[in-house]
Amino acid sequence: MERRTVVVSALGTLLALVSYTAPLTTLRAISADLGAGPSGQSWILSSMSLGLTAALLTAGTLADEHGRRRLFVLGAVVLAVASAAGAASPGTAVFVLGRVVQGVGAAAMIACSLALISHAIPPGPARARATGMWGAALAAGIAAGPVLSSLIDWRVFYVLIAVAALGVAAAARSLLTESTSGEPRPVDLPGMVLLAAALSALLAGLTEARRLPVGPVPIALLVAGALLLAGFVVVQRRSSHPMVALRLFRSPGLVAATTASLASGLGVIAVSSFLPVVLQRGQGHGPVFAALMLLGWSGTSIVTALLTRRISEQVTGAIRLGAGLVVVAAGLVPMMWVSPDSSPWLVLTGLVVAGLGTGVVNATLGREAVASVPANRAGMGSGINNSSRYLGAAIGVTLVSVLSSPTGAETPETLLAGWDVAVVVCTVLTVLCAGVVLACTRRAPAGSPVRA
Repeated sequence: MERRTVVVSALGTLLALVSYTAPLTTLRAISADLGAGPSGQSWILSSMSLGLTAALLTAGTLADEHGRRRLFVLGAVVLAVASAAGAASPGTAVFVLGRVVQGVGAAAMIACSLALISHAIPPGPARARATGMWGAALAAGIAAGPVLSSLIDWRVFYVLIAVAALGVAAAARSLLTESTSGEPRPVDLPGMVLLAAALSALLAGLTEARRLPVGPVPIALLVAGALLLAGFVVVQRRSSHPMVALRLFRSPGLVAATTASLASGLGVIAVSSFLPVVLQRGQGHGPVFAALMLLGWSGTSIVTALLTRRISEQVTGAIRLGAGLVVVAAGLVPMMWVSPDSSPWLVLTGLVVAGLGTGVVNATLGREAVASVPANRAGMGSGINNSSRYLGAAIGVTLVSVLSSPTGAETPETLLAGWDVAVVVCTVLTVLCAGVVLACTRRAPAGSPVRA
């Protein structure tokens, strides 16, 4: 049962990430086919992040109460239907809506995958191997999406995603064992609505703010998101059955994992998400070349995620995460000096070094996300962790977009000059987060997280 759980959960995670990264190298083809302008292109790239971020924590909480296998299967079916709708999209609006729904389905799969693994495999070397495989699947999905989508027509690719998602749903239904928290609790409906609304408003505001000058609409969305998020915190503090038990953040392990996940989004994911634009518009390379370059990062992280299980259990999660983020930051440094005629080896070297750290971070987050919360709240822990990653990515991509290409009409020289500044910002943010993670020391024994 353990092997089946790891394989199916890993495949689901891989497919979710393939869907997430697919447009990175095919944005030009998709936008030309759908007639998308600059704003539409921003939404094509960001819409799945909106669905993911808004639904991850909700999906994890519902999975703990109503069945992790059930939510995983439902997520795969939703991903399949949304992908099919995307393949048949007549215009930008339908495609973007499909991407949002894809994000909702992928959120259920990602949140439940770690919870399924934590239920099936007890803490120790076996779980370390399993979370290493989960981290490798995460990286493999990031790697495969841009490469595969650049090789075939984008509509055909979305049909293939739909078929694969139905296959994963069937495998999960027949091979996985159902699990819940074992402690039924009322659904925190006000909390779920407030959190989804807050994150949706924040993500929409960040997407609309990617072109200067920033108008009143994105500012209003960001303010509304912040107010809704504050309301969510108030509701959680007063609720007898909160969606997110805020006392869990007394655990240094959860703080470290959440900060490291946020750093991944703010730093290397943001940089790699915009890198294909830089390689194609700034240096004149094609989409296949851009996808293969990204393999330097994602391919390396697959290997290091699998090797992370060999790290001694005496090395705490915070140290692994902090050290991994420092290596990621070191990998971003060479990309600060990209020019129209610079060698591709400069970018590739940075991507490989960043991949070394990313693999360690991904595998460790897979373990810490569930180890730092009570066993009956594994879905919640996974949801918190992954929500932080994609919210960080949304903020990071916005920063990179604004700094690199505020109007979308830059020359290669000005695009790359802005890119250099953007990479500096992402590197600094990664280092600052690494400092916070390293400052987190466990005041409670491993395996004894703060109770919900």
